[in-house]
Amino acid sequence: MAKPSATASALKPLQVNKVTQQGSLSVHVADQLEALITQGKVAVGEKLPTENSLCDSFGVSRTVIREAITHLKSLGLVETRRGVGTSVLHSSTLEARPAERINPTTVEDILHLLELRLTLEPAAAELAALRHDDEDRQRLEAQHVAFSNAYAAKTQAREEDYLFHFAIATATKNPFFQSFYQQWSQSVIPRAKLLSIDINPISSERYLERVQEEHTHILDAILSRDAQAARETMYQHLNRARNTYAQYRDH
Repeated sequence: MAKPSATASALKPLQVNKVTQQGSLSVHVADQLEALITQGKVAVGEKLPTENSLCDSFGVSRTVIREAITHLKSLGLVETRRGVGTSVLHSSTLEARPAERINPTTVEDILHLLELRLTLEPAAAELAALRHDDEDRQRLEAQHVAFSNAYAAKTQAREEDYLFHFAIATATKNPFFQSFYQQWSQSVIPRAKLLSIDINPISSERYLERVQEEHTHILDAILSRDAQAARETMYQHLNRARNTYAQYRDH
């Protein structure tokens, strides 16, 4: 069966609503796009509209659209190719979970810590966007590369994840943000609490790919001195982690 015309699919208007809800805008955008894909209203093989078109349709910024697309990619629903755009890969989601199972007590510890981080780190990212200097820029970029290299080497990238977030805390120029991270060290990263025997290598790799992409959006926002986007992307990053780990408690 012939695939839909890329031009036709790119021009086809999506039946979506402007985003006005409180909370994470990118979550609301991703939820609507996910529903369109899983309900078959955007078929496998079709391209999503351009970033600019999606911005107009939803009434949000490019940062919000990119974060929403990152979430769809992490679910295995779409792929983005340079010069081609974003196309639908599957009509149902793929699991991206860090482990097969987690001890219930460990899950509660992880969720409590993520709840605390959600109150602090979006503000830290916002301050880092406003206050970082050249030394911070170099440190942030270096830690992001280190995480990417660790992910490519198929490790759990626990230390590299921690150091990336610590670099953001340092860039706030507020020593108490640094103290928070120094106190917890790597244990602030949920994967540091997981047993190797429980980790599923395939789904864990998809999970880390999503973390890497989210880090990229956070870094771009901070280095662009876009304080609002830095806060938003950090919130989305941590809230996605909280939702993921909450699944272990609910099942």
